[in-house]
Amino acid sequence: MERGTVGAASGIGAALPSGTVLLAGVVGSTAYGLAGPGSDVDRLGMFALPTLSLLGLHTPRESQVSTQPDVTLHEAAKLARLALGGNPTASELLWLPDDLYEVRTPLGDEAVALRTAFLSAPRVHDAYLGYATQQFRKLLSRDPATADAKVAKHARHLMRLIEQGYELYTTGHVTIRLADPERFRAFGERVAADPETTRPFMAAAEERFAAARTVLPDEPDTAAVEDWLLRVRRTFWVG
Repeated sequence: MERGTVGAASGIGAALPSGTVLLAGVVGSTAYGLAGPGSDVDRLGMFALPTLSLLGLHTPRESQVSTQPDVTLHEAAKLARLALGGNPTASELLWLPDDLYEVRTPLGDEAVALRTAFLSAPRVHDAYLGYATQQFRKLLSRDPATADAKVAKHARHLMRLIEQGYELYTTGHVTIRLADPERFRAFGERVAADPETTRPFMAAAEERFAAARTVLPDEPDTAAVEDWLLRVRRTFWVG
């Protein structure tokens, strides 16, 4: 797909003015290599609102979500805030393999080039380990009638969050497409058979993070991120 264009088949940006999507691509299970026959294809993107529309009493929505197809779009400032907070789902957009991007523009590419500026050790630690802990609690408090397939899915993503978060925390880079997806599937099956097996895994994960030496700074480079956002605002002053 050409840079700056929107794929009609994907539905990306269908409800937005042409040319306002800055960056978009396939995320989730498909991106990780964990998709199965019945998996949905999830897409995530970032768009720009006209700057003047942000100055009045009634500002437009900062996110647009559709389910047919599954597309989530965040306005540039919102995605920047989420990424600065270490949000794994939002940050994913900035780390996709090139072949998974479906919309790319110069301002979108600038955001990708700045992706390490969004990072900070405390927020990456708390976000990834925190999201994994949420999944862990869901697994242990689940309804016993919960389908094994759903339990296995939660377990796979728990493991993914730990592995990707640890990589990002210790190297400053995160690999979205998993090198060994079968290991994650096997873990999911073990947890589906006995959710208690997540206890030693999470205990080990907490120990790994506690012992790790991070390469990330204590604070993100908000000045660089804001400089980029102001370029977006100047470009889209009136739309």
